[in-house]
Amino acid sequence: MDAAKAAPRRRPRAWRWADIGEFAGSAASALLLTWLIFDRFLPFRIQGVAFVVAWYVLTLPIYWLVVRDGHGPVTARDRLASLLITTGAAVALSPIFLVVGYVTVRGLGVIDFSFLAETMELTGPLSEADDGGLLHSLIGTLEQLGIATLIAVPLGVLTAVYLSEISGPLARPTRLVADAMTALPSIVAGLFVYSIVVIRTGWGFSGFAGSLALTILMLPTVTIAAEQVLRVVPGSLREAALALGSPYWRSVLLVVLPTARAGLATAVILGMARVVGETAPVLLTVGGTNVLNVNPFSDYQDNIPLFVFNQIRSSKETFVERAWGGALLLLVLVLILFVLARLAGGAGPGGGRSRRRKGAAK
Repeated sequence: MDAAKAAPRRRPRAWRWADIGEFAGSAASALLLTWLIFDRFLPFRIQGVAFVVAWYVLTLPIYWLVVRDGHGPVTARDRLASLLITTGAAVALSPIFLVVGYVTVRGLGVIDFSFLAETMELTGPLSEADDGGLLHSLIGTLEQLGIATLIAVPLGVLTAVYLSEISGPLARPTRLVADAMTALPSIVAGLFVYSIVVIRTGWGFSGFAGSLALTILMLPTVTIAAEQVLRVVPGSLREAALALGSPYWRSVLLVVLPTARAGLATAVILGMARVVGETAPVLLTVGGTNVLNVNPFSDYQDNIPLFVFNQIRSSKETFVERAWGGALLLLVLVLILFVLARLAGGAGPGGGRSRRRKGAAK
């Protein structure tokens, strides 16, 4: 009993410098053993991925033996499981870091002020990579995304209110259609708008046609996310508003929606991030151009995904470098939208951060 009381308590997930030293020593021992096997014992040379895999496989039993000898079998199993889980997470996240890192390295050499403030109107095949820019594409992206948001958000929120608050006879088929539209291929939305708006009505290519295609893709995301947010609102708030004599529509408008505004903002931003990088719909509806067109309702327009697509198809290295710059800018826009969605979902009424603060205060 005295020995048990004297033993210091420690959290299972807490790592000390001694633990790091045990792992580093085990990894070094496994590295030397792997080199010995590959360089001295095998009749042929194997390098690269096979060497790393063998090193990792040999590290596991060595590390388990070291921890078992010093801390017991329970701690050894816990450390081994932690190592396997950490390895799985690292392998799963490595493609994301590789993509982001590669795009960042290739695009940083192109992006500067002139790249964001100029168009491709006066740029030719013999121009340098730092000549011209994507101002026309950036303006087109913002306009098309803004119009799509203005159309999709009211429709998506109203549909979510119908599914969550009214639940009429069309609720089940509406929810089924919304769920099915989340898997709709983006090129199908582009073909639909192309055949109806661009061809049948004679409107032609325009930024507004691209916005309609983006609206089709954005609408189910906003609807489903907004419905889930509205379902989280406590029913006692609705009952309190009805008990005070408020009509049901007024309780939804003045109680339910303001309570869920942080989650609704998150749904809107996630919908914007869903469509900002789509290429196939705008390829069939916007047309693409090298000049600045600030009128989305008339004539050809451009956007960043279409700019990247057109630049990357060229055999000129300067065009390919501009494409990487556009890809990096698009990646930054998506990252900004997801950060805004995180901030909107964690702050304000109904947000997770405010609820955590209230729980900590209690």
